[in-house]
Amino acid sequence: MNDAERLTRLEERYAHLQRHQAEQDKAMLELAEEVARLKAELAALRARDTSGGTTSETPDERPPHY
Repeated sequence: MNDAERLTRLEERYAHLQRHQAEQDKAMLELAEEVARLKAELAALRARDTSGGTTSETPDERPPHY
């Protein structure tokens, strides 16, 4: 293998690694956005659970079949 062929193969491998890195960056950004959305949803659910803790049923109420 001469130097020109070797250089061409290295350039091809480098281009592949660049594309792979770009794809990984995109996936990481999507995952970070999803994690942020899920954190906000979890915080809203926790706030709703702690603020609106009253339910229509009492814990000692018997089910209708008794």
